[in-house]
Amino acid sequence: MRIYLDANAGAPLRPEARAAMLDVLDGPAANPASAHREGVRARGILEDARRTVAGALGARPAEILFTSGATEANNLALRGTLAAAGPARGLVVGAIEHASVLETAHGLARDGVAVRVVPVDAAGRMAPDDVAAACDARTALVSIGVANGEVGVIAPVAEIARAVRPRGVPVHSDAAQAVGRIPVDVHALGADLVSLSSHKLGGPAGVGALWVRPGTPLRALATGGPQERGHRAGTEPVAAIAGFAAAAAAATAEESRVGPRLAALRDRLWAGLRARVPDVLLHGPADGPRLPNTLNVGFPGCAGESLLVLLDLAGVAVSLGSACAAGSPEPSHVLRAMGLGPEAARGGLRLSLGPQSTTADVDAVIDLLPGLVAQVRRAAA
Repeated sequence: MRIYLDANAGAPLRPEARAAMLDVLDGPAANPASAHREGVRARGILEDARRTVAGALGARPAEILFTSGATEANNLALRGTLAAAGPARGLVVGAIEHASVLETAHGLARDGVAVRVVPVDAAGRMAPDDVAAACDARTALVSIGVANGEVGVIAPVAEIARAVRPRGVPVHSDAAQAVGRIPVDVHALGADLVSLSSHKLGGPAGVGALWVRPGTPLRALATGGPQERGHRAGTEPVAAIAGFAAAAAAATAEESRVGPRLAALRDRLWAGLRARVPDVLLHGPADGPRLPNTLNVGFPGCAGESLLVLLDLAGVAVSLGSACAAGSPEPSHVLRAMGLGPEAARGGLRLSLGPQSTTADVDAVIDLLPGLVAQVRRAAA
């Protein structure tokens, strides 16, 4: 039986999500915009899901826009806000944001947007004062994610929002890796736009959402219909959205119980590797605010790609960083931003636990990795 330690790339489908999807798929076909009985049923399922997802964030249903995932939500937040801001505009982002934020920022820069990137320290932490200092009269949006999916560091988004509020700058935060793992309340967060993803929660891939604070200027990217309050045209995938909502409800309901258990497993994994693997390095914060399920480690003299392949052959699924960067020859931009050299940044191994992870899984990896590291180091010598 395989051991799955790649929950940050995609969590296994929850039974609640599967059941909710099948209930829709086994029912009558209908477009939720249709006025007949079947359409009204589909619309009811869609709006029930909207209420559930809103509840997971402490939001109101009318503030939730469904998207194809957090990547689209991030694009809509950045491009839609900047488009609504007019020609004299600027954007501030963090150096360790997900590629869907950073690549979007780079694209906006090519279109003439003034983009500033805020650095982080060696643990991936960011100072709110640095974010505020990066803002100027042109800044139309700040985008800082709640939690980094590679190293697990949690950003001080609430403090950042307070620091930039006197300038009247809205804040967007990618919460895809945070919701269901740590408490996320949009009002406590202080942000104006918040993105989330279904498949990080154990829902289906291909669906996500963007929370938009009322009054936040946002221009639609996809046009052609009135769906999602005119912000995102296209017929909503009702079955996927129902599965997303079921997963969000299950994940947030168990968060206070599962989070401490995963944190204990993460610490057990790190303690075991530190005791048994010479020179193992921890990437990211050793304490303080961090995701309970995420551990990123490096083994000097050991290629990360080789370890990943050997672990896979041994029945263990891990990753080298964000799944959206998989296959890229470039070193992790997150680890590079934290000060690691190119070789070390290619060797960061991310082990991300999920609700299904057990002590036996962790102990098996602790037993397996020392020999694999020694094998790769011998081959490289």
